[in-house]
Amino acid sequence: MAKHKLLFIDDDNNVLLMNKEFFLDAGYAVATTTSAKKGIALLDKHSFSCIILDVMMPGLDGLDCCKLIRKKSDVPIIFVSGKASEEDRIEGLLLGADDYITKPYSLRELAARIEVNIRRHQSVNKKVKASSILEFPPLSIDLIEHKAFYNNEEEIPLSNREFVLLHLLATKPGEAFTFEEIGNKVWGAYLETDRRSIMVSVSRLRKKLDYYEGLQDIIQSVWSKGYRLSQKSK
Repeated sequence: MAKHKLLFIDDDNNVLLMNKEFFLDAGYAVATTTSAKKGIALLDKHSFSCIILDVMMPGLDGLDCCKLIRKKSDVPIIFVSGKASEEDRIEGLLLGADDYITKPYSLRELAARIEVNIRRHQSVNKKVKASSILEFPPLSIDLIEHKAFYNNEEEIPLSNREFVLLHLLATKPGEAFTFEEIGNKVWGAYLETDRRSIMVSVSRLRKKLDYYEGLQDIIQSVWSKGYRLSQKSK
């Protein structure tokens, strides 16, 4: 199984063939196209670890192609170009490219640049992912996926409102949220008659959490005030 999937966009078929043969031998999956528009269409259908994009192409050139890609993806982009001036490099990087290499180039150097940019992108994504997860072992709350998990593996089936309620309590573990605060932040408004609805929602959420060992009574009642999450995050 290929370790990464690359997309080469270049109007020179000979360059594409040379790159494809080299990187297939190096263990990559490789897709190629001579059209920037077709390259964008491929990106809509497939996930790539890195895009190697020629700057000077007829029709939609590499610079405009880069702008369009950046509207939908943060995939690493390496420009390849015969234009080697400092101004050209700066323009490419400012448009959103991660790297810039001039033609003719060494395939070994290109391979090294691809590896570096893929590793950097994966590292950033891991940090973003880690910062988006609230940990209350054995409970974890993934703010990107909008899901809660038991032991980081088993998804806890929650409705959207139950997730928002759990997330709210998890933002300040150990601190009590009043019925009014919960109503305003979860329902968008609060009337005193809403207290019963909040109590019912919390009861349903508790029942779902109580199913899992170690999560019994993680949501505590604060007499006549509201609720709090009992555990502190890691």
